[in-house]
Amino acid sequence: MPNTGDHPEPQGESLGARLNWLRAAVLGANDGIVSTAGVVVGVAGATSDRGSIIIAGVAAAVAGALSMAAGEYVSVSTQRDSERAMLHLERRELHEDPEGELEELTQLYEAKGISRALAEEVAQELTTHDALAAHAEVELGIDPTDLTNPWHAAWASMAAFTVGSLLPLLVITFSPASIRTWVTVLAVAAALALTGWASARLGKSPTGRAMVRNVGGGLIAMAVTYAIGALVGTRLT
Repeated sequence: MPNTGDHPEPQGESLGARLNWLRAAVLGANDGIVSTAGVVVGVAGATSDRGSIIIAGVAAAVAGALSMAAGEYVSVSTQRDSERAMLHLERRELHEDPEGELEELTQLYEAKGISRALAEEVAQELTTHDALAAHAEVELGIDPTDLTNPWHAAWASMAAFTVGSLLPLLVITFSPASIRTWVTVLAVAAALALTGWASARLGKSPTGRAMVRNVGGGLIAMAVTYAIGALVGTRLT
């Protein structure tokens, strides 16, 4: 039944885009938790000085957030440039060979299981309405009016990483010196279990396996950095 309401079909695409952003935010927060926890636990293995641990943690959080933002900006900018180049090529092909492009669109719909007659009708209707949009959607999987935004990706990644990094930084800062490392490890493990569960739910995959992988990876990272910190601290004292 055709959609005659106020919300057109692209609702599903918008939902998919929002889920992708949410998944990226969860993974960014996860990176912030693991990398900052690794640094502060490693420094805690080398020294008991709270000031040194805080400085190292803040530096790790800031550097990591900026690195995530820069990486996402470069990556998404490259993707956006590729999308623009493909749209430019498609626009030129539509100008130079409209009949050939109409036949190509018809065949693309035929490949989806639509009969030849109906595929021709659909291709003609969509070409009349907006030929570039029709080809971009079916052939390239791109919405010309909604290209990826590198700035959005950069800010989102930086914010997610920063939020994630605050947990180990705050826990190790305000915990008693005698138990700060263990409290941080437990807090990080709980947070990683949560982000593992969330990422699995968003990806509709088994949650238990994802949580074990997430927590296991974080624990290994902290164990390695703590051991290195303890070794270096012993050698320097």
